[in-house]
Amino acid sequence: MTVRVRTEEGGVAVVTLDRPERHNAIDLETADELIAVWRRFRRDDSVRAVVLTGAGERAFCTGVDRSVEVPQPSSPYALDDPLRTVGPKANDLWKPVVAAVGGMACGGAFYLLGEAEFIVADEQATFFDPHTTYGMVSAYEAIYMAQRMPFGEVARMALMGTAERVSARRAYETGLVSEVVPAGEATAAAVRAASVMASYPTEAVQGTVRALWTAKEAALTQALAQAPQLIALGNLPPERQAARFAARTPGFRLR
Repeated sequence: MTVRVRTEEGGVAVVTLDRPERHNAIDLETADELIAVWRRFRRDDSVRAVVLTGAGERAFCTGVDRSVEVPQPSSPYALDDPLRTVGPKANDLWKPVVAAVGGMACGGAFYLLGEAEFIVADEQATFFDPHTTYGMVSAYEAIYMAQRMPFGEVARMALMGTAERVSARRAYETGLVSEVVPAGEATAAAVRAASVMASYPTEAVQGTVRALWTAKEAALTQALAQAPQLIALGNLPPERQAARFAARTPGFRLR
């Protein structure tokens, strides 16, 4: 199993991406397990709020595992994306989800962060989007982050690629993160917040979650509908992406 689930007292489930040796990158097995977890929670009345985190200290999640091969249709109007359905909202789960981020959160991690109600980060967390560096379009990731951050901040993160990383403090200042806590304490802080929500009548809580998402659903749906074509038309061929990845140089600016 690459996704661990434990249940706290009071109706809080903690979901942990458990591939620390791969920076909690998501392979096809992990994607399937996440989908199964969210759909199981829909019918589990004992779970009233969820915390999502990653194992280890180095990363929350670094997106799709680069070893995964997903054959694509030849049409530029279609795209098979294994991350498109890994989030709770994509699986019709309207119980509140709090993300607890320690270490790196980058690339495809934003599919998950984009469908959490809010994010708690420890002071060592960093956020970045490597797509453009490797010749890939940041479409889904940038769209999700545009729902949470000022346009200029999203644009800078998406276009600067691996040259910069956003610190936890800067993420808090721009609204991506709602709370910054000492290193190693993000999950505990997220559980405290989730426990409060789990103590309230779940019908009212879920209705509020649904209302909040309704406020931006139309714009989000319209934007996501354009993503497959933008990716298909703008991505470099896989072999050229791999060459850029192999030639990457270490170092980045933290802001």
